[in-house]
This record gives sequence, structure tokens and C-alpha cells, in this order.
Amino acid sequence: MVYTGNGKGKTTSALGLALRASGHDEKIFMVQFRKSDPTYGEIQAIRKFLPNMTVLQSARSRFRKRGDFEEADYADAQNVFNKGKEALLSGEYDLVIFDEINFALYNDLLQLDDVLNMLKERPRHVNVVLTGRYACDEIIAAADLVSEVKEIKHHYQAGVKAQPGVEY
Repeated sequence: MVYTGNGKGKTTSALGLALRASGHDEKIFMVQFRKSDPTYGEIQAIRKFLPNMTVLQSARSRFRKRGDFEEADYADAQNVFNKGKEALLSGEYDLVIFDEINFALYNDLLQLDDVLNMLKERPRHVNVVLTGRYACDEIIAAADLVSEVKEIKHHYQAGVKAQPGVEY
């Protein structure tokens, strides 16, 4: 499953699916690329209310422009990917979420072939979610479900600052 587009709500959609899976006592694993803040509301809620969900955040979260990444950014993305891949291939989890992986692919922090090969190797009972802007054609073609979140209007445009419980 792929949640992509320039609108707000891709990670939230994946977390809604995790909530639903949790209601069926399924085990969930989520890795987050370019997100490292354990105080985000969703991380706090997962720790409080979803004991069957494991989250691994990246070590680096500074957003940079395409082509302006440091070697540590590439290593961090590869580490996060490897941990998610290990969880997925273990068959221990029913749902594995790769949050912001499309962004990582778009910025060449990961190799597309590595991701596509992982998807081909996944145990059939494991559902996989890939989120983030800029999902490439190959990821879209490999998916069974693709939802595009389109921004029509955003409260940032009216000067509203990031709000706890809404943005983080």
C-alpha cells in the first residue's frame, strides 16, 4: 500500500491502518525516515495505547534539499531501511510501515532496487505500507493500493504555526 502526494495525512493514514490492525491483535512495526523526535504525539500515543506496535525512528531528521545530504544521512537511511527490512522478512509482524520511504527514494538516500526486491521477498501474510511524497512510477506499479493525498488548502498558508496534536 502506498500513501503519497503533497497533501497532509500520509503518515496519519498509515497510523490509522496500524490502529485497525491493532484492533485485530496484529503485530505492527514502523520505521520512520527523517523523523527522530520521540515527543511527537503519534509516538507517545503508540507507546501508551498500542503495545503490539514497535517504532524505530531515524537518527537524523534535518530536512535538506535534494542533493544536499551528508554521508551520515545516507548511512542513517540505510540503517533504518535495513531494520525495517529485517522486521518485514522475519514474518513476525503482520503490518510493516516504512514512513517517508518515498522521500528517501526520491532523494537517492536508498536504492530503488533494494526496496523493490524487499517487496518481492516479503512473506505473503505481511502487509506493507510505504508513505511519503514523490512515490516513483516503479513503486506505484508494484503496489496493490495507491492513495494520493492532494493538498487543496493548508492552514500554513494562513500563517497558522505547527500545532501539537495536528502536525506533531
